[in-house]
Amino acid sequence: MSRFQLIRACLAGLCLLGAALPAAASYLDRPFIDDTLYFLVLDRFAKNEGDGTGLPGLDPTQLRFYHGGTLKAASEKLDYIKGLGATAVWITPIFVNRLPDHADSTGYHGYWISDFLHVDPHFGTEQDLQHFIAEAHKRDIKVFFDIVVNHTADVIRYKECPDRPCPYRGKADFPYSRQAADGKSINPGFEGDDAAHQTEANFARLSAMNYAYTPYIPAGLEHAKNPDWLNDIRYYHNRGASTFEGESATYGDFGTLDDLFTENPRVLRGMVEIYQYWIDQFHIDGYRIDTARHVNVAFWQSFIPQILDFAKSRGIPNFFIFGEATDFSNDSVRLALYSREAKFPGTLDFAFFGEVARIVSGQSDASAFDHIFQADSLYEGGFAGAANQPTFVSNHDFGRLAYLIRKQHPTMPPEEVMARVRIAHALLFFARGVPILYYGDEQGFIGTGQDAQGRQDMFATQVPVFAGEEVLGPRVASGQDHFNRAHPLYRAFAEMGALRNRFATLRRGQFILRPNSAEGLITFSRLDPATGEEFVVAVNTATAPRDATVEVGYGASAWRTEHGACAPHVSSPGSYRVAVPALDYAVCVNRKSP
Repeated sequence: MSRFQLIRACLAGLCLLGAALPAAASYLDRPFIDDTLYFLVLDRFAKNEGDGTGLPGLDPTQLRFYHGGTLKAASEKLDYIKGLGATAVWITPIFVNRLPDHADSTGYHGYWISDFLHVDPHFGTEQDLQHFIAEAHKRDIKVFFDIVVNHTADVIRYKECPDRPCPYRGKADFPYSRQAADGKSINPGFEGDDAAHQTEANFARLSAMNYAYTPYIPAGLEHAKNPDWLNDIRYYHNRGASTFEGESATYGDFGTLDDLFTENPRVLRGMVEIYQYWIDQFHIDGYRIDTARHVNVAFWQSFIPQILDFAKSRGIPNFFIFGEATDFSNDSVRLALYSREAKFPGTLDFAFFGEVARIVSGQSDASAFDHIFQADSLYEGGFAGAANQPTFVSNHDFGRLAYLIRKQHPTMPPEEVMARVRIAHALLFFARGVPILYYGDEQGFIGTGQDAQGRQDMFATQVPVFAGEEVLGPRVASGQDHFNRAHPLYRAFAEMGALRNRFATLRRGQFILRPNSAEGLITFSRLDPATGEEFVVAVNTATAPRDATVEVGYGASAWRTEHGACAPHVSSPGSYRVAVPALDYAVCVNRKSP
């Protein structure tokens, strides 16, 4: 690379990604770009005999009830997680959830929070949490909490809708301030909830809450939430159920969950205090924020810097925040603009998830891989910001990749499904972004659908649908858990994780798509502009071998293999030939590296 090219790369933010940066001394010094996350549903991950016994909502035979996974048991599996090359663990919310009135589900997943200041006893105690974090940090593993600010547990009712849920009532048809049917003025002087009027003085004028419905708290639940300010109906939108389109995506109840009035400065202050508390008390390393797109942008523009600054003041300089901001279109431009407007350091890369799933299941050609990255320059921070986006191929809401493949190909041999899962993870580990492994994928879990059907037990399951479903690779005996380090996918992911951890260029290097002429072959480079070190990654999504030449830097002629079979020399200056077996991948590097 010429000096001029290096300067251009630095101006684009890419010199921040070079392998010349020193290795982190500990998890506190490690920037997010160097991490690999392992995401687990805490209730379904690990349990000990008797965990959860006697607690309401525990029924390990039912799909949507608590199964008994705990923090204490999860702390005993941290070496298993570390063996995959994971440097961080993201756990579903640990806060107290309210059991719903209906009897067909519980908040085992953690997203129906009633007490934001305590650990749900289903998962253990504050001491168990402290132990889990200490054990993770001892292994140089960061801990990310999954948090919610958009809504709380379902407590508030509306007099107009006894059968629930109530349809959404918009701000134009039901404004905050107007003449009521009896001629009385509702909220006179209130100037609106736009960013310019999100002040304590203005919201003090919003005292009557019957502008859309007549909300109330049922008897006996007046103090159901903690902290106590959350029991005040003034701090909720109270406009009925969201349709997840238009303004209702921000102002509507998430199902029947109580939607917080995040435009109100009291709500902002309260949520900042809650999540500063957990940093102060437990010294966690980051937050993943649920339902982030359903909260007004001005809230994030204040909340995020306050949390980051507080974490730094507590000695956590690389505290990282990423949000869930999908609009179900998997549009990379929308994700990039959300990062720029709401100032999220990271947003879960649903564009990556959607496109990779389509490619490896045969719905899209390999050439569509470049669609994921077309908006990278639009992210806050440009290309350097895009490099911090968390990427994934399976998800607790939308299902496992193996399920998505099987859905498209019901009769595909399991060996082929497993090969497709494997190459998708090669794209996950080596393309730009910070990879997230979804628990159980490394044990060949498939699932039978989305949501609860993709949240299997890693311990011996008692749920009939889980016990009877297909898995990839060896099937465990009845009554056994799924922590097999010899599983082909565990070993494959562990190899990828070790490669990514070993070479900084595979984490921070400039990401360059390399066009080729072979159908089904994806090729790209990870380049360190400072040293010229270049990795070429070739992933064959076809069911036949593929070979092609790709453009590489002119600075090196000698190459060696890190995975697969790599040619030892370039075919011509700046041109390198790759050959990859069917449904396999190769990783080649252009010079001797440690």
